[in-house]
Amino acid sequence: MSELTVYGIPNCDTVKRARAWLTAQGAAHQFHDFKKAGVPVAELDRWLPALGWERLLNRAGTTWRKLDEAQRAAATDAAGARALMLAQPSVIKRPVVQWPDGGFTVGFDDDVWARLLKD
Repeated sequence: MSELTVYGIPNCDTVKRARAWLTAQGAAHQFHDFKKAGVPVAELDRWLPALGWERLLNRAGTTWRKLDEAQRAAATDAAGARALMLAQPSVIKRPVVQWPDGGFTVGFDDDVWARLLKD
């Protein structure tokens, strides 16, 4: 059993909501700030097969829209997306959560999270 860890960026509205929700549920958790601590390579390499690069890559965000065409074009497979996520952590959909059972989720869904906290 590992501890509950939330990965993301502190000023992201979804991350803020997710962390506040966990606190309201009394769920102790660690927070890993991509901006200060970077993307942990070993963790990214665990998320990619567990969640899929397509799900992790946030193509709806501001960072994606600001990328040039060459950067976007390079992110058309797992290797390209991985390289982009390491170079531009803000393109990772947030939050990524490692649950105590070792599983991962991406994004915030309070119904799903409530079930995961009960397990």
